[in-house]
Amino acid sequence: MDARADPRPLTGEPIALDLVNTRWRGADGPHDLLATLEGVATWLAGVGLGDRARADAATRHALLAARDALAGVLAAPGDPAAAAALDAVLARGRVRRSLTAAGPEDRVEVDPADLAAWTAADGYLDLLRRDPARIRRCAHPDCVLHFYDTSKNSTRRWCSMAGCGNRAKAARHYARTR
Repeated sequence: MDARADPRPLTGEPIALDLVNTRWRGADGPHDLLATLEGVATWLAGVGLGDRARADAATRHALLAARDALAGVLAAPGDPAAAAALDAVLARGRVRRSLTAAGPEDRVEVDPADLAAWTAADGYLDLLRRDPARIRRCAHPDCVLHFYDTSKNSTRRWCSMAGCGNRAKAARHYARTR
């Protein structure tokens, strides 16, 4: 199945947030990239897993479960039920560490249908290890997208300055001139 162009307004975030951002609101209403297998193929290609994971019903099912679990921990970081849902995704795979002639090696062992979902859930743990305060939701009240703030001063507020940031600035300007 060939992947089409990714229609989402925000791409390129770390894989965990990129998976959560497969649901968004546009001017024409809500969208879900994972609603079709073609959308699953688009997402897999966009995150570099197109050659390692199949865009089939089993992968889609695993991705939907992982996306819901990630959305849960983002919405309620201390909620034990949200953590348990993410742990259930992580339980589908493991990292096997070994020492080889070339040095240390980490090998992921996971069912192919769960590979993309497990990788996204594991990616969230990496973000938590780096700096959990940089995991943010866009400040625009109508936006549901998340991003990892890589700005120097950790002051990014918008998923996109061209989109949500510009709308907020235009709304402030309109309110001042009224």
